[in-house]
Amino acid sequence: MPGENLTKVEALTRSRIITVKGYDIEIDLRDVASSPTFRTTATITFLGEPGESSFIDAIAHTVHRVTLNGRELDPAEVFADSRIALPTLAADNTLEVEADFSYTNSGEGLHRFVDPVDDEIYLYTQFEVPDSRRVFPVFEQPDLKGTFRFTIHAPAHWEVVSNQPTPEATPTENGSTWAFGATPRISSYITALIAGPYEVVRDELVSSSGKTIPLGVFSRKSLSQYLDTDYIIDITRKGFEYFESKFDVPYPFEKYDQLFVPEFNAGAMENAGAVTFTESYVFRSQVSDAVRERRVVTILHELAHMWFGDLVTMRWWNDLWLNESFAEWASTIATAEATEWTEAWTTFQAMEKSWAYRQDQLPSTHPIVANIRDIEDVQVNFDGITYAKGGSVLKQLVAWVGEEAFFTGVHNYFVKHQWGNATLADLLKELEDTSGRALRTWSELWLETAGVNTLYPEVSVDESGVITDFQIRQTAPKEWPTLRPHRLAVGFYNPGEDGLLQRVWRAELDIDGELTQVTEALGQVRPELILINDDDLAYAKIRLDEHSRATAVRDLSRVASPLARALIWGSLWDSTRDAETPPADFLELVLGNIAHETESTTIRTALGQLSLVARNFVTPQRRQAVLDGVATRVWELARQAASGSDAQFQLVKAFASLASTTEHADTLQSLREGELTLEGLTIDTDLSWELLAGLSLCGRVTSRDIDQALAADNTSNGQQAAARARSLLPTTADKKAVFTQLVSSNETPNAIVRSLTLGYDLVNDQSALEPLVDDYFAMIEPMWNERTYKIAEYLAEGLYPGSLVSQELVDKSRAWLNAHPSIPALRRIVEENLAGVERALRVQALDKEDTGS
Repeated sequence: MPGENLTKVEALTRSRIITVKGYDIEIDLRDVASSPTFRTTATITFLGEPGESSFIDAIAHTVHRVTLNGRELDPAEVFADSRIALPTLAADNTLEVEADFSYTNSGEGLHRFVDPVDDEIYLYTQFEVPDSRRVFPVFEQPDLKGTFRFTIHAPAHWEVVSNQPTPEATPTENGSTWAFGATPRISSYITALIAGPYEVVRDELVSSSGKTIPLGVFSRKSLSQYLDTDYIIDITRKGFEYFESKFDVPYPFEKYDQLFVPEFNAGAMENAGAVTFTESYVFRSQVSDAVRERRVVTILHELAHMWFGDLVTMRWWNDLWLNESFAEWASTIATAEATEWTEAWTTFQAMEKSWAYRQDQLPSTHPIVANIRDIEDVQVNFDGITYAKGGSVLKQLVAWVGEEAFFTGVHNYFVKHQWGNATLADLLKELEDTSGRALRTWSELWLETAGVNTLYPEVSVDESGVITDFQIRQTAPKEWPTLRPHRLAVGFYNPGEDGLLQRVWRAELDIDGELTQVTEALGQVRPELILINDDDLAYAKIRLDEHSRATAVRDLSRVASPLARALIWGSLWDSTRDAETPPADFLELVLGNIAHETESTTIRTALGQLSLVARNFVTPQRRQAVLDGVATRVWELARQAASGSDAQFQLVKAFASLASTTEHADTLQSLREGELTLEGLTIDTDLSWELLAGLSLCGRVTSRDIDQALAADNTSNGQQAAARARSLLPTTADKKAVFTQLVSSNETPNAIVRSLTLGYDLVNDQSALEPLVDDYFAMIEPMWNERTYKIAEYLAEGLYPGSLVSQELVDKSRAWLNAHPSIPALRRIVEENLAGVERALRVQALDKEDTGS
């Protein structure tokens, strides 16, 4: 996106020259129904180095007026490439800018949405990383904090929300005006404006400081009936109590609103005192327990950010990982210890760690502390390293220094740096002081190198089964040959009186280097199952010894601990992805054990892996037969599942996504039309769309059928479900129509773009995508230069035909990469997709060797 980048060098230079005092920002939204733009009038006060020149960021449609210290500047001369030049600064400066900015349909800046149910207009902002400059002129970098005072003109019947408590509205011509008080000193990316006829439920709580904190939960009018507000407020209260107790720092803002907004690109955003969430967390139909739990984790993740990220903010985006990793870790421990979702660490292992391990084995992997050279670097670093690996490594760090010392160090960090900016070094200093552990080497090994280690147990026993030698061998990938220190536990499991495999012995130890002796185990009788990294303290792939692996494959469902099972699932999945275990073995593992799994996220993860193996990891010669057989067995498991259970619900959805034969389509159609029923299963609106998507995948329905379904559910959710069903239509002509719609117009809103890409690459007949490979590579560079970052990302990722799994696709991908050496962010997307194809080819080679076909 030309002209919109900002380099770290530029940011450091600007920080040396400028200290922001505050912003007064007036935004007029009264013409929202008729104009594609809105007027912003801003007054910014700041200190500067006299005689120096700088710039302020603004992605504006039109700049009408610029005045610096009373001197009129010609917008035609000073405004270009998303910047307004600021020549010859004084010691104390006042800048006034009047400009028109554009509403977006991409979920970036000020997003405008028209509800198809009632034609009401809803707005919200999304500013992370560099998009507050799409709404007002701003020094767009996290270390130039300031106070923000917003004045908003909007339709009189709207709710208007920002970071500070909403004031009484004053009637004005054609609407009302809301004059908000000034915020504390915060970074621009956590400011917010949410406006529209939102429904609100209000409550309050008393902070540990004794101050009353108003609470608000907001949603669109047409969705408000589905929002379980009491539960959300209950989780919020538990989060406040937990974090204020553990951090020993009161909540730092004046109120706490949570707003569920349409067409949101992320799960949520930690705007100070005004958190925005995706509407997928408003449950109008049945969802899995995995999704319900994830909503709780997300609520607590954003609440943790009020301290870590909002009260104390990173100085530059290289520490973005610390913001997100801390919130991931903190929300998981809070979920496990303060809510009914006590197995949250099992969920973390099944979902977050599998994401981290996958990301860390891609060619684009990077150290947790990444080298963020510019804004484009940080936009592509919202990834599994930033969130999941970082959170995993923080869990390792907590085990390393001790939980009490960790929380005490975090408290000291908040107190020392509140309302300011800090770095990783600042946090590590506090943790060293409270724990007595030297962390410089730990930081170098864990945060400044990439790649995931693999740990192997090497066990010897005598004739009577007594362990005579037990070592843990550590390896590292050749690209990142770093052996790291790990704090981990080793668990022994044997059958109990109930027949379940229970842990009977545990030792916790530090390992380092290539080999570490587990001396505590010597002299003990080898158990049925040995699990290294028991309790999942370490960040490392693990393998099972031969005896334990046989036990796990045979008796996985008999392992009593959900977390231990998740570790075993993960170990056997990793060995399949690494082409060490034949894919047929993993298919049998899932199909033989998934019906007995109790943890919803583990089921969800394993079913996703099952689909990937059946579609991409078996040889082309076996693919159709395997896919047919897997889908048939999943349907049988769904029929046998407990009435109304989460497993039943997930298995039916999985069957719809795997369906590939006439018989499968008949079953889906009968279910959808009510001719076939499963006791306890309700075919509600969203599940009906899932079944229609399966029919679309099988070629049983047409665009006209999808249109009819949409006419019955012409809502935002319905439009997105219809787009996904349309993307699954199976012929080359169908795929070409989706491709053309996405590439030829920028009018399609972000949520529909995302939905159209979700099913584009999912095909039962891979040949349907072959004619579109060249179109993809011809499209991506011009598209990347013309679209906003998020839309370009959706298209580059979603339209890559990765399910082809062919050497031809590998060759064409490499040819494009060789011809385009200087587009780093786009290259990364292509490289990651290519890595998936190359990995699938390696596993297919093992499948061919294993099956002879």
